[in-house]
Amino acid sequence: MSDYLAPAFAIVLPNLGGIAGGFLTRRAIPDWYEHLKKPDWRPPNRAFGPVWTCLYSTMGFASYLVWRDGGGFEGDNRLPLAMFGTQLALNWAWTPIVFGAKSLKWGLVEIVALWGAVAGTIVTFYPVNKVAAALLVPYLGWVSLASALNYVLWRDNKDRTD
Repeated sequence: MSDYLAPAFAIVLPNLGGIAGGFLTRRAIPDWYEHLKKPDWRPPNRAFGPVWTCLYSTMGFASYLVWRDGGGFEGDNRLPLAMFGTQLALNWAWTPIVFGAKSLKWGLVEIVALWGAVAGTIVTFYPVNKVAAALLVPYLGWVSLASALNYVLWRDNKDRTD
C-alpha cells in the first residue's frame, strides 16, 4: 500500500462506523432522546459529530502508526491491533444498543467494557509507538465523559427505558 493510502484507509475506516451510527442516532433523537431527563453538564447535541469525527480520525491514525512501526499484522504486533479492533467494535456497538434498542442499561454495561478496551489499547500501543498511545488519551477522556453521561441518563430515566 502506498505511503498515503495506508494512513488514509486507517483514518477513514473508524469513521465509517461513526457515519452509520450517526444515521441511527439522528432518527432516535427527536422521538426518544430529547424526551429523556438530561444533566445540565452534557455536551450539546451539535458537539458530538465534530468530536467523534476528530476522535475516529486520530484513533485511525494511531492504529496506522502501530501497524507501520510494529510490522503489520504479524508477530508481537497482533495483540495491540487486536485490542484496537476490539475497542472499535465495542465503540460501534454502543450506538445501536442505546439509540437503536433504546437500552441505557445495556449501553452502560457496554460502555464500561469499551472504556476497558480503550485503556487496554493505550497500554498495548505504548511499547510500539508512544505517539499512537498518546493520540488515544483524548478518546479515553471522551469515553469517560460518555460513560458518566450514560450512567446519569440510565439512573434518571429508569421509568422510560429498560
